[in-house]
Amino acid sequence: MQNKQPRFTKLSKFTRWFAIQFFPAWLVTFAFASLFHTLCVLVNLSALDVFIPWFTWLTTIVGDFIGLLPTYGVIIAVALCIAFGATITLIRWCQQSARPLSALPILLLFSLSGGVAIAVTLLAMQPIMNITLIAGSRGTLGFMLQSGAGVLGGALFGLRSIQKQNINY
Repeated sequence: MQNKQPRFTKLSKFTRWFAIQFFPAWLVTFAFASLFHTLCVLVNLSALDVFIPWFTWLTTIVGDFIGLLPTYGVIIAVALCIAFGATITLIRWCQQSARPLSALPILLLFSLSGGVAIAVTLLAMQPIMNITLIAGSRGTLGFMLQSGAGVLGGALFGLRSIQKQNINY
């Protein structure tokens, strides 16, 4: 009698990858991007001598998280999928061409790809829609913070992929 593999092996492998690696990385990226956006906007308002009570700061942070989720959250997910997919391909190519990468370069590559994904996304939205959709990214600091959120998410993705070895590099 043969040992049959479960019918949904690929689905369960994808589900494990999604739950263990991608979703936490996306959540960290989106949560920090949303937080940085809100803080940049509120700090700029405060610089104009607008008084904002601390409770308003908290409710605005939560409200922006919920409000940005269906749009910016999805855009970030797509950008990270493309970036991480390209990075996985690059790492596999390096491993197959007798240039194996250790954990640190893999971590750095995923961190860089996360940051670049957010930066490219923000830069691409401007000419397409002729507005800066994420108000918190209008200044240099805001843009860097948004890209930094991508770096954090990419670093988490890299750490999880190194720890769990879910992707055969």
